[in-house]
Amino acid sequence: MDVRNNDKNTASGAVGSRHIIISSLLWKMFERGGNAVVQLAVQIVMARLLAPEQFGMLSIMLVFVNLGNVVVQSGMNTALIQAPEVRRVDCSTVFWMSFAVSAVLYAAVFLAAPAISAFYALPGLVWPLRALALLLVVNAYNAVQIALITRRLEMRKIFNATVLSSAVSAACGIGCAVAGAGVWALVAQQLSYQVSNCLAHAAQLDWRPHLEFSAASARRLFGFGSRLLVSGLLDQGYQSLSDLIIGRQFSAASLGYVSQGKRYPQAVGSLLDGAIQPVMLSAVSRVQDDAAQVKRLVRRALKTSTYLIAPAMVLFATVAPSLVPLLLGEQWRDSVWFMQVYCLVYALLPIHTTNLQALNGVGRSDLFLKLEVIKKGYGIAAILLCAFVLCDVRAMVASYFVTDVISTFVNAWPNRRVIGYSYGEQVRDIFPAFLMAAAAAVAASLVGLLALPPAALIALQALAFAAAYVGLSALFRVEEYAYLVGTARGMLRGRAPK
Repeated sequence: MDVRNNDKNTASGAVGSRHIIISSLLWKMFERGGNAVVQLAVQIVMARLLAPEQFGMLSIMLVFVNLGNVVVQSGMNTALIQAPEVRRVDCSTVFWMSFAVSAVLYAAVFLAAPAISAFYALPGLVWPLRALALLLVVNAYNAVQIALITRRLEMRKIFNATVLSSAVSAACGIGCAVAGAGVWALVAQQLSYQVSNCLAHAAQLDWRPHLEFSAASARRLFGFGSRLLVSGLLDQGYQSLSDLIIGRQFSAASLGYVSQGKRYPQAVGSLLDGAIQPVMLSAVSRVQDDAAQVKRLVRRALKTSTYLIAPAMVLFATVAPSLVPLLLGEQWRDSVWFMQVYCLVYALLPIHTTNLQALNGVGRSDLFLKLEVIKKGYGIAAILLCAFVLCDVRAMVASYFVTDVISTFVNAWPNRRVIGYSYGEQVRDIFPAFLMAAAAAVAASLVGLLALPPAALIALQALAFAAAYVGLSALFRVEEYAYLVGTARGMLRGRAPK
């Protein structure tokens, strides 16, 4: 198979085609939405069957696995998406490099597992960690597959794989939890999802690794990916640092509350923003030499993503005090405050991801790396101050929001010059969504004063919030509202919106 020719054939009718981009976006949203619904349902069931300490153990294990995944992929999966032309040997080269790194890292985690277990005083951590680390090897293969599918904008294949793997992992995880497997149920869920996802992609894709390797390809792709590797390590390390500190400085139970508080806002934010950004990256990479077109795509992605995510996060924070005990049980009530803070954090997700993906799409991973170094510098300082000087886990989580607000400016600043989209313009573009979400939250909060059963109260609050948000959008003729309505109508009639 010649990947280059396949890419040309697939992309020939896609370049400049709004219909292909919108269709890919919808399939990506279906994939994210289906996966989020299933995974959230599974987590709710398992939260009722397992203890906070066991979720804390999973968070500690995932720190090492997620850091390893960043190294395994080395940013070269993004390089495959962004590259103007990709050959078969390029894909094989990326796979063999990733596979070799994954094998070394797995051996390192396998040997280090007893020491990690002793450091956190969790004797039951050793073999679950060794089993979970097998994800490194699986993801070395799957990352190349997803990169090829994404660059071709064939998002329906990712949707198909996600549906299958979500069902398999749900059955496996819940079954093990009911059987009393404890933390092994969480490990089984993670492993079964990634393995079945990888196999489902392989069944739909005509690519397989070949026994070939090109040093020139490795240098070219790693030249772009190496900066993303460092950026990814900085970002993942920063995200994981608080988990490591909380698990050691406080307790596994505290980490369980924090991780559950983060999990649900993260899932909702990733559902909406994560559907838009991969499609935008591929679309921007196709027109990266046209600054005006890039700005148009980036602006549309930012406004649309914010219009959807800001109200979702604000509504989530508003109903959290009633929602958490109802769904997860009273034992998780301590996670409510953390959930509300993370809702504020993920409400700002679009301005971060849109600006960073724009830089990747036009091949400026050097700027991407510089931004990560700056942000992680002041972010780590804030975490260490809160953990070891203030000794307060809530202050640690709150510091994420404070530094996140600062980072909106840092991430947006380079695009003033790169694509002509300034921070001031971006703030003006997203401000209406936040203002309407705040007004809708007032309406939902007033409904919350009624003496109703929790389920009925949450449903009524959500209804009042949605009515207020959509009503204000229609009243003030908000551009994103009109665009989304036009998109839906256009797709139903078989036309792409302008």
